[in-house]
Amino acid sequence: QVQLVESGGGLVQAGGSLRLSCAASGSIVSINAMGWDRQAPGKQRELVARITSGDYTNYADSVKGRFTISRDNAKNTVYLQMNSLKPEDTAVYYCNTNAWVRGRGVDDYWGQGTQVTVSS
Repeated sequence: QVQLVESGGGLVQAGGSLRLSCAASGSIVSINAMGWDRQAPGKQRELVARITSGDYTNYADSVKGRFTISRDNAKNTVYLQMNSLKPEDTAVYYCNTNAWVRGRGVDDYWGQGTQVTVSS
C-alpha cells in the first residue's frame, strides 16, 4: 500500500501564496508520476498539475504561470507552489501518485486532501 500525507493548505488572501507538500510512503518500488487534483464545492474534481519521473510537467490552463509543481525523488515528495492565488482556486487539493508497489503492481493512489481557501 501507499500512504500520501499532504500539508500546507490554509487560508490566504487573494494575490497571496501557499506551498503544498505531499510525501509518499509504503512499499514503493518506484513512482511514475505525482500530481495534484482539486475539487471545489459543487464542481467535479479536476487535474491541477502533474509531474512524471522524467520531470515532464503539465498544468491546467487555469493555473499556468501561477502554479509550479516539483518533486524530490529521493524523498518521494511532490510540491505545489501556488502564487497569485484567486478566490476561484478555493478547493480541497488532493495529492495523487501512480506508483509501482511491491506485491501489488502499478496503481493510482490519492491522499485525504487539504483545504485551500482564498479570500477576496
